[in-house]
Amino acid sequence: MDIFFFDNTDPEGFDGVFERIGDGLPQTLAIVVSKSGGTKEIRNGMVEAEAKFAANGLRFARHAVAVTGVESELDKHAGANGWLARFPMPDWIGGRTSAMSAVGLLPMALQGFDIDAFLAGAAAMDERTRVPDRGAKCRHASRSHVVSAGNGKGEKDMVVFPYKDRLALFTKYLQQLVIESLGKEKNLAGEIVHQGIAVYGNKGSTDQHSYVQQLSEGVLNFFMTFVEARNDRRGARFEVEDGITSGDYLEGFLRGTRSAFYEKGRESITMSIPEVNAFYIGALIALYERAVGFYGSLVNINAYDQPGVEAGKKAASKLLELQKQVRAQLSDKGKTAEQIARSVDADPEDVFHSLRHLASNDLRINVGTADEPADNRFSLGPSK
Repeated sequence: MDIFFFDNTDPEGFDGVFERIGDGLPQTLAIVVSKSGGTKEIRNGMVEAEAKFAANGLRFARHAVAVTGVESELDKHAGANGWLARFPMPDWIGGRTSAMSAVGLLPMALQGFDIDAFLAGAAAMDERTRVPDRGAKCRHASRSHVVSAGNGKGEKDMVVFPYKDRLALFTKYLQQLVIESLGKEKNLAGEIVHQGIAVYGNKGSTDQHSYVQQLSEGVLNFFMTFVEARNDRRGARFEVEDGITSGDYLEGFLRGTRSAFYEKGRESITMSIPEVNAFYIGALIALYERAVGFYGSLVNINAYDQPGVEAGKKAASKLLELQKQVRAQLSDKGKTAEQIARSVDADPEDVFHSLRHLASNDLRINVGTADEPADNRFSLGPSK
């Protein structure tokens, strides 16, 4: 089953997804995922999808399910409009740790992904990391590689290279899990600590060429993690040279790069799994989720809140409210951003950017250009 995502509030992004779906819209199921129901990116995508289905003579409710908290805005909206189903999302689950809830399991199941094996892999990793002796080893590894590598202060970045196409998005997943969890201004005692670990990387071996030069010879401000899948393919072995397969080359690039880093004094570890399947992906995700929680406890921060994200959302809401006020000030007589800013008691720079955005997207707004952009005059007139 093909899967498409609205993962941003970008109008062109929405249009591009609808173009790729094309005539398949009547056979499309829309899964709307939002714990609170108030996340604007999700709400905007839902509203655009509802309009698109309606424009094609389709009743959105017959194509829609919700994954959300009980009694959330989305839960109430889905119930009131007769959506196909609602899947509950417990309040204590955060977005970045929701892969093993209905958030991840529902789309996985619809794609034929083995969710039982996925959960079994996570459970097996939990069992491994909770046995006292093995747990001590895991703690030692985490402490020596992550905490010591950055002196417990995030002084070094975390670079991740999975050597498998099917793990190409693993680094992006880790970026949100690690950065959003550990990037905190204050510790649990309310002290300013500015904690965090930056995460980047890409797929080996193809994409390593854009990184390896600096990692090998540049500033030593990182620690490396290689992710290896030992099984090359499910089908029969195929040799591209006498006795050598494409997978042999992949393994050679991984080991060669790792050895070259070691000779340059670059730190790394290698995560090795037998193959990329549901069980081992579940185990990998569980391992990193637990490692993040453990690291948070070591440096005395809350790994499960996101005050910086909430602050950004509040600031965005204020600017959108300002945009409404700015639009209300427009008339057929041109005004500069500074004149409008005085009228609404706002920052002229914020008003200027709001006006420029409105003029780029509303044909009724005209711009009288001047020698200096700050002197441009904005007016409301007939459609151009």
